[in-house]
Amino acid sequence: MNAIPAAVIVLAAGEGTRMRSSTPKVLHPIGGLALVGHAVRAARATGAPLVEVVVRHQRDRVVEYLAAFDESVVIADQDEIKGTGRAAECGLDALPAVTSGTVVVMNGDHPLLDGDTLNGLIARHTEQANAVTILTANLPDPTGYGRIVRGSDGSVERIVEHKDATDAERAITETNAGIYAFDSELLRSALHEIGNDNAQGEKYLTDVVAIARRRGRRVDAHVVTDLWPTEGVNDRVQLATLGKELNRRICERHMRAGVTIVDPATTWIDVDVTIGADATIRPNTELLGATSIGAGAVVGPEVTLTDTEVGPGATIRRAEALLAVIGAEATVGPYSYLRPGTVLGPKGKIGGFVETKNADIGEGAKVPHLTYAGDVTIGAGANIGAGTIFANYDGVAKHHTRIGKHSFVGSQTVVVSPVQVGDGAYVGAGTVLTRNVEPGEIAIARAGQRNVADWVDRARPDSPTAAAAQAARAAGARFAPTETERHTDNTPGATAEGDAR
Repeated sequence: MNAIPAAVIVLAAGEGTRMRSSTPKVLHPIGGLALVGHAVRAARATGAPLVEVVVRHQRDRVVEYLAAFDESVVIADQDEIKGTGRAAECGLDALPAVTSGTVVVMNGDHPLLDGDTLNGLIARHTEQANAVTILTANLPDPTGYGRIVRGSDGSVERIVEHKDATDAERAITETNAGIYAFDSELLRSALHEIGNDNAQGEKYLTDVVAIARRRGRRVDAHVVTDLWPTEGVNDRVQLATLGKELNRRICERHMRAGVTIVDPATTWIDVDVTIGADATIRPNTELLGATSIGAGAVVGPEVTLTDTEVGPGATIRRAEALLAVIGAEATVGPYSYLRPGTVLGPKGKIGGFVETKNADIGEGAKVPHLTYAGDVTIGAGANIGAGTIFANYDGVAKHHTRIGKHSFVGSQTVVVSPVQVGDGAYVGAGTVLTRNVEPGEIAIARAGQRNVADWVDRARPDSPTAAAAQAARAAGARFAPTETERHTDNTPGATAEGDAR
């Protein structure tokens, strides 16, 4: 028999009032995906040609997320009739082509439920030719869960809710996880038979079990020993608990694949992150979104990377990056901020207290410290001095600057975009650069130095500074004359040869 189900229906219509949130419960994130995203991914792992999500509460927000996450997901709307049975019925009604085969019904709030668990359920359902197969687990404390009551032949006789169970039934530890495999024909006919004449006014999916038994059909259970996939999220405490367990599993998977994670307890890794062998992740690091880490890279401590590509052998410490690319053997940090569009070439450097944005930094180029580099292309081997600012915004528009290969920009330079600095050119320290610099030229734009004698005596008399100056003069302290022909000097006494030196 075919073990691939005809369809998987994900129930995601509930309000989730215990979350106490303006965000629909199924859109709360864990491990980089919304809860319903995890559910859809698990459903896809079954190979089912149809994956459907039943929505109601804030349906437009849920549908918008699903359209971006998996555009081929089928959407079904639950009407005003409440209950899991009605949700499944609305889902089936939106899949009229499904007239035979297995239909899996699962909740949208079980983030640790995976394809392997679902496929195990489907395999048992198929092998036993069951009408209904229920995913169950034996819990150490089953309080609040529906109990699985088995018949003398070992099949499932009924599901009893905790509040309706006898003392003997409450002693049963096997519980219903709310995840089922159904024969589609039985499910469709049984759901039409189920009413909502109860205190809650709901149609219960569990009533299908009694109908199947009454028709002489077999109901079985697939018992799992790993309890976590059966756990759902009802409030933020459970969200955090399951998030921690999911992260533990992600870290363990990477470590077994050859990644060193120094402190898994303080390392958070999203489900779609990839990490190469022999990479090292140091404490207090977050790897988020679709971040990829190359082999042998060292990331951390205190690093947050979101949708960032890190090349082999790169080193990043105490830094944050979003939508950035860091080349092989490059170094970043400490206290660097790489904003979207930053591309750091192989063996390049972004140092301490540097912020970059839309910056293409070439191979071996260095932006070592205390710099803002926005909307700039920096050629291979170039060096940007400390305190340089690329003034890319004129109050109306952003402008781009190009710094040539193996050029040098001196410290405390303000580059007023848009300008171009040619290959092998220099910009003197303290320059406010407003014009292009041709290859091999040096640009200097700063005021000449003026020293005012005895200023401290007049302006700060009786101060410790004045006393220190007076003592130095009394001791005959004098500096040697400053060389007048500095290679970046533009004072009146400088020569052309000195300017170009």
